[in-house]
Amino acid sequence: MILKNFIVFEGIDGSGTSTQIEILKNKPEASKFFFTAEPTKSATGQFLRKILKGDIPVTNETAAYLFAADRNEHINGQLCTQDNTLITGVSKACNEGNIIISDRYFFSSLAYQSISCNSEIPRTVNSFFPLPELLFYFDITPDISLKRINERSFKEIYEKEEFLNKTVKAYKSVLKEYQNPDKNKGMKIIIIDATETKEEISNLIWKEIQNSIELPIL
Repeated sequence: MILKNFIVFEGIDGSGTSTQIEILKNKPEASKFFFTAEPTKSATGQFLRKILKGDIPVTNETAAYLFAADRNEHINGQLCTQDNTLITGVSKACNEGNIIISDRYFFSSLAYQSISCNSEIPRTVNSFFPLPELLFYFDITPDISLKRINERSFKEIYEKEEFLNKTVKAYKSVLKEYQNPDKNKGMKIIIIDATETKEEISNLIWKEIQNSIELPIL
């Protein structure tokens, strides 16, 4: 099932998804959008962020289940917003005619968690979530993304070159799978060269959104 008005940005750490969301927030039309991310800012998401920082050790299988639990609240939970940031309730917000842009979705779990645990676990627990109307994948090599990450004051547990190399391969395998019309149910996939300038990427994204989504009238 496609969730109309739902847009997702995907890519390995350091690919630039968060940067592009910040650029989108400054567009006049975006005052009618809601922006969100996974893990969420809910209690489950905050717990997951501690796991990602390495503060709370859990098994890889437990992490896969926790990501899916947080995602269920994100998509199916009560509608909860703060300014133009959506915390939970994506489905309800979209069904009310709002445009939602999320930094990550279940494609991240299919890529990241399938490396560290039995791939059937992330596939099974994420099989019930709707597809976005638009999926942007930010394509970048780990060596470039890690240079960007190294400019930050912290690293997460997955931000290692060997692991990210495997993640890129997993992402591309997932994208190939969902490029099949029988699988994507009409979801549009746009692959972005994440080494282009911020301005070039931003222009491409906005053009695709304008062509694919019915924008609200200001």
